[in-house]
Amino acid sequence: MSNTPPYYEQHIFFCLNEREGGQDCCAKLQALAAFEYCKSQAKALGLLGPGKVRVNRAGCLDRCAAGPVAVVYPQAVWYRYVDRSDIDEIVQSHLRDGVVVQRLLLPPDIGA
Repeated sequence: MSNTPPYYEQHIFFCLNEREGGQDCCAKLQALAAFEYCKSQAKALGLLGPGKVRVNRAGCLDRCAAGPVAVVYPQAVWYRYVDRSDIDEIVQSHLRDGVVVQRLLLPPDIGA
């Protein structure tokens, strides 16, 4: 393996999937608005760009029962969020400061 630093230090993926037939899904829980807000907050703090953070859209992440969800890689830290203050905390604590937001962690046993 190379010692070359990764193009992005961290990726945060937001599930934006919409399921049919009234099934639980992140899209119904304002996931797109959360994604856009996260991106704007990360940009405002100067966190975006090569060598830094990338805020990504994702299809189904198979954790619908806990939605809305986001995951930060390469650490593989899964979050469940409710509102903008939760997104602020993820951006400032995890993406900026490298400290996992324990209260927003998604329990490992919750899946689709």
